[in-house]
Amino acid sequence: MSSDEEGGEEYLFKIVIIGDSAVGKSNLLSRYARNEFNLHSKATIGVEFQTQSMEIDGKEVKAQIWDTAGQERFRAVTSAYYRGAVGALIVYDISRRTTFDSVGRWLDELKTHSDTTVAMMLVGNKCDLENIRDVSVEEGKSLAEAEGLFFMETSALDSTNVKKAFEIVIREIYNNVSRKVLNSDTYKAELSLNRGRQDDKGLAIVVPPPYPSDHNQPVPKLFSFICLAMADLARFFVYLESRIKI
Repeated sequence: MSSDEEGGEEYLFKIVIIGDSAVGKSNLLSRYARNEFNLHSKATIGVEFQTQSMEIDGKEVKAQIWDTAGQERFRAVTSAYYRGAVGALIVYDISRRTTFDSVGRWLDELKTHSDTTVAMMLVGNKCDLENIRDVSVEEGKSLAEAEGLFFMETSALDSTNVKKAFEIVIREIYNNVSRKVLNSDTYKAELSLNRGRQDDKGLAIVVPPPYPSDHNQPVPKLFSFICLAMADLARFFVYLESRIKI
C-alpha cells in the first residue's frame, strides 16, 4: 500500500508508558518528545500525552504516547487509558528493586485491560545511576526473555537509548499492523470507511479497533478529550484532598 495509493495517509498508534511512581516515565517522554529533562519532576496526576511522528517505509507514523500515573490511588482512573493501546513501555528504576518486582503486576494489568496485540518493551531506566544499581542488566534481560518483551536500559537524564527505545516499539507496532492487519480484506474495508471520516489533515485511523467491528469507532481526538477530562477531574480531587488536609 503506497502513499500515493492511499492519498498520503498517516498512521496513528497509541502507546502507554507504565510502571511504579518515580521510575522516570514522565522524563522519558519529555526527553523523547521535547528533548527536555526536569530533575524536580512531580508525580503525574491521572494521565498526560504527547504526539511524535516518524517516517517508516515512506509513510508518516504518529505515536500518541500516554504517560500514566504510577500511584495506587489513580489506578482506577488510569485503567481506562489502556483501551486501544498497541504499544507499551513497562518501566522500572534500576536503583530500586521494588520497582522491578512490580513489573509482573503491571504486565498483568496491561494484559487485562488491553484489547489487542501490544508491542511491549521492558525498560530499565536511570542507567546513569550505575554506582547504586540494585537490578542487574542480566536480570532485566532474563525477565524480558521470559515474558517475550523487548529490553533496553535507558537514561532520561543523559538521553541514553531513549529515542531508540521508543522507535523500536513504534516500528514493531507498524510491523504488527503490516503483517496482521494491512493484508486483511476486513481491515481494508474499515480503512475505506475511515478515509470517509478523515479530518482536514487527511489522517486515517489505523489503530486496531478496541470496539466491535460493526460499531462506529470514536475518533481518537474525541477519546483523547475524554481522557484528558478525566485527568482534570483527578487533579480536582487531589486539590480538594489537599485543601481538606489544610
